[in-house]
Amino acid sequence: MRGCATAINSYRDLIVWKAAIELAVECYSVTTAFPNKEAYGMTSQIRRSAASIPANIAEGHGRENTGAFIQFLRFAQGSLKELETHLILSGRVGLMVEKEVIRLLGQAEEIGKMLRSMIRSLQQKS
Repeated sequence: MRGCATAINSYRDLIVWKAAIELAVECYSVTTAFPNKEAYGMTSQIRRSAASIPANIAEGHGRENTGAFIQFLRFAQGSLKELETHLILSGRVGLMVEKEVIRLLGQAEEIGKMLRSMIRSLQQKS
């Protein structure tokens, strides 16, 4: 082994992208239990905001420009906060059990930390 650093050849190599994909998958899974009347409401909102997080990470990475990448990481942060709000609201109105809300919010918090760290690191390099 040549050291601890792993080359980043694709957005798919980013740990934060992998974690965001996992969160999106979890959100899709959890919302399958939502009532049909929520298909165009909370189900759609949760899925859209969850999918937007890794999508923005990928799009920013694809821009091959540090400033643009930082901007898209900030978009991902915004989508993350939007998702957190939808999850909290879903718990409050009884669409999700509190245990699931807490678990997903924990994943979201970790992703938020990774995004903030990545943004700071990129800002220092540019």
